[in-house]
Amino acid sequence: MKVEQIYTGCLAQGAYYIESNGEVAIIDPLRETQSYVDQAEKDGAKIKYIFETHFHADFVSGHLDLAQKTGATIVYGPTAAPAFDAHIATDGEVFQLGNITITALHTPGHTMESTTYLLKDENGVDKMIFTGDTLFIGDVGRPDLAQKLDTELTQEKLAGFLFDSLREKIMPLADNVIVYPAHGAGSACGKNMSKETFDTLGHQKEVNYALNPNMTKEEFITELTSGLMPPPFYFPENVMLNKGGYESLEVIKERGSRALTPDEFVQVAEETEALILDVRDPQTFAAGFVPGSISIGIKGQFAPWVGTLITDIKQPILIVAEEGVEQEAITRLARVGYDNTIGFLKGGFEAWVEARKEFDEIVSVSPEEFVELVDETELKVLDVRKPGEFAAGHVEGAITAPLDFINESMKLIDTEETYLVHCAGGYRSMIFASILRARGFENLIDVAGGFGKIKEVEGVKLVEGTSACSAQSNSCSTK
Repeated sequence: MKVEQIYTGCLAQGAYYIESNGEVAIIDPLRETQSYVDQAEKDGAKIKYIFETHFHADFVSGHLDLAQKTGATIVYGPTAAPAFDAHIATDGEVFQLGNITITALHTPGHTMESTTYLLKDENGVDKMIFTGDTLFIGDVGRPDLAQKLDTELTQEKLAGFLFDSLREKIMPLADNVIVYPAHGAGSACGKNMSKETFDTLGHQKEVNYALNPNMTKEEFITELTSGLMPPPFYFPENVMLNKGGYESLEVIKERGSRALTPDEFVQVAEETEALILDVRDPQTFAAGFVPGSISIGIKGQFAPWVGTLITDIKQPILIVAEEGVEQEAITRLARVGYDNTIGFLKGGFEAWVEARKEFDEIVSVSPEEFVELVDETELKVLDVRKPGEFAAGHVEGAITAPLDFINESMKLIDTEETYLVHCAGGYRSMIFASILRARGFENLIDVAGGFGKIKEVEGVKLVEGTSACSAQSNSCSTK
C-alpha cells in the first residue's frame, strides 16, 4: 500500500494518491491531472476511483478531466447531485481498492454532501481518514458556505450537523488513526487551521477545540459561527463548476497561451476590456508597469487574492509575467476557476519598454525612509493588513484599511492627501496601491518590507494590543 499526500502551498490544499495491488484512488485531485496519470503508470497501476469529499468552493477539482483520461469512477457522498455521471455513495458503503478498503462516512456540516473516507489496511484495521473540510488539523470546516447555495440552510443548522458528524462518525475511531484533511493554514475554508498537514486523531482530540467531549452542541455552534470573515467572491462560482462541469484545462491553457506583441496586447485589451494582471515581484512591478494593470505576485498567495479581488470570474484576463512564467500563471488562475485568460505580453515588460510604450510607476520607500517620513511630515499611514493583525500591533496613528475590503477601505482615502501604505511584508500593499492607481488614485506610497521590517527600525512608534475598528464595519476587535 502506498499513500501520498500531494500538498499545494498556494492553495493550502491536500490531494491524495493511494495505491494497493495495482489499483489507485485519487482523493480531491487538483485541476492538473497528468501527474496522477504519470504516477500510476510508473507504479504499473490503474486509477480506479476518484473520491470527492464534497463540492469544493476554493478550487476547481480535476475530477472530470481525470475521469475522461482514465475511465475512473467519480465518487461523491450521500445527497450529492452532480450534473455528470458519478457514483453517489451510501453512508457506510465500502469500496475495494486492491488489498485495502475505503469506507464512505457521511459527515455533513461543512456542506450537506461532505463525506469522510476511512481507509482500512489488508487486515481490516482502521489506518487513516481523509476528512476533506469536515475536520482540519486544529480546526473544522466553516459552516456558512453551503447556505449561499441553499436558502433552506443556515450556518447554525450546518454547525449543528457538523457537531453530530464529528461525535458520531469521527471521534469514536481509534486514537492512532491518521487524519488527512483537504486544507491547512492559509485556506479560507476554516478560521484557525494549523500549519501541520496531518496528525493522529488522538492528538486532535487533545488539542482541537471542536473535538472537546465536554463542549455542548450550543457552545459548539456559537464558537463555530463567530468571527467568520466573508468568503471570497469566487467560492460559489467554484462550487458550480465542480458540480456542473467545466472546460478541459488543456483548452484553457491553449486559449491563454496567445503570445501578444505590445501593439497586439494594447489592441486586445481595448477590444475585450480585459483586466491586465501583472504577476511579477511587487518591487519589480513598482519600478515600471503597463498603465492600468494590477499587481498580484505569483510568488505569494496568488490564487486566493485573485479570487478575493477579481469579482467577475469570467473577466477576460491578460497576463504580464517574467518570461517562462506565463503558463504557470494561466494554470494557477484556472485552479480557482478563472478560465478566461486570453493572452500574455510576449517578451514580458521588457518588450513593452523596448517598444517605447508609456509605462507607470509606484513610489516605494524603505522601512527606514518610512519612519523618517512619519516623523518629519504629516503623511498619513494606511495599514492594509487584516483587522486582527492591526489589533495585535501597528504604527502609532495608522488607519486600518484592509485589502480584503478594498472597496470600503478606499472610501477612507482623501484624494488631496498623500498616504504611506504598508502590509505585513510588502505583497498586499502593492496589490492595494496598484488597484487604486488603476482607479485614478495617484497619492499612495508603498512601503517595501511592510510591518515586519518597520517594527525593526530604531525609533519607530508602535501601539500594541489595542482595539481596531475596521473599514468594513463599525465594530472593533481586541487582542
